[in-house]
Amino acid sequence: MKSLHSLPRTELLAAGAATVTVLLWASAFVSIRSAGEAYAPGALALGRLLSGVLVLGVICLIRREGLPPRAAWPGIVVSGLLWFGLYMVVLNWGEQKVDAGTAALVVNVGPLIMALLAGWLLKEGLPPRLLAGMAVSFAGAAVVGLSMSGEGSASVLGVLLCLLAAVAYAGGVVAQKPALRHGSALQVTTFGCAIGAVACLPFAGQLVSDAADAPLSATLNMLYLGVFPTALAFTTWAFALARTTAGKMGATTYAVPALVVLMSWVALDEVPGWITLVGGLVCLAGVAVSRSRPRTTAVAADVAPAGAAGAATAHEQA
Repeated sequence: MKSLHSLPRTELLAAGAATVTVLLWASAFVSIRSAGEAYAPGALALGRLLSGVLVLGVICLIRREGLPPRAAWPGIVVSGLLWFGLYMVVLNWGEQKVDAGTAALVVNVGPLIMALLAGWLLKEGLPPRLLAGMAVSFAGAAVVGLSMSGEGSASVLGVLLCLLAAVAYAGGVVAQKPALRHGSALQVTTFGCAIGAVACLPFAGQLVSDAADAPLSATLNMLYLGVFPTALAFTTWAFALARTTAGKMGATTYAVPALVVLMSWVALDEVPGWITLVGGLVCLAGVAVSRSRPRTTAVAADVAPAGAAGAATAHEQA
């Protein structure tokens, strides 16, 4: 193993940026759970998106990013509706029914669903490892659902909503993949976020009403979601992705559920039950199986530069 002193400065910066991203994405689940006590799901999504658009817009102005090319817009629109719009609303709703750790464990089947959709829609194939991983992950999701059934129908609904959130963001990322061949990651993220905000405008009245009654802590959590996990985290991810391989970056997302469980325990005094944790770990094991490759392929992936296709994995978390 290389020591910190022997690593090139670029690798250290990339590792630091990736660490910031994972921590912010994990914290999003905890902030959603906290802010959701005062804000309705749609209102919270709109407030988060509006603050995110504001910060991303400033970054675009500083970097002098113009409008995305016309060819990028179909993917931006679809990803904006699915990932920024639908995903955030249903995840907020789901976290009103289940704890943050359970939500993170279930939502992390998203990369598997993403690979399945890419194999179908983008003709990338359906290898046996993907199908095996899908079976394992959904067995884990079934265990999570059964473990929550004893706590009432609301908890089961929360698990189903988190699964819908995983499908929504997976579909959004698959839609972004072609867009990233034409526009920059910052352009695709900024305008996707803006489209999600427009889609959530019907919740504007509810946002105003909730903000008038919400405690300051809930409003600060909502703003935090927009500024840090939405705007800053994707900027640091893009910075890291440009300086390392997509395979190494993708592996960092496996740390998110564990961090969420730890953060929710410290901040919210919430810990999923043992059966729920086991089911969540089975979900993650299925994702690992689906994304594993033969040794020769894995070695080749480690030395290959991250391209536009790899950049699509930059949007795999909350």
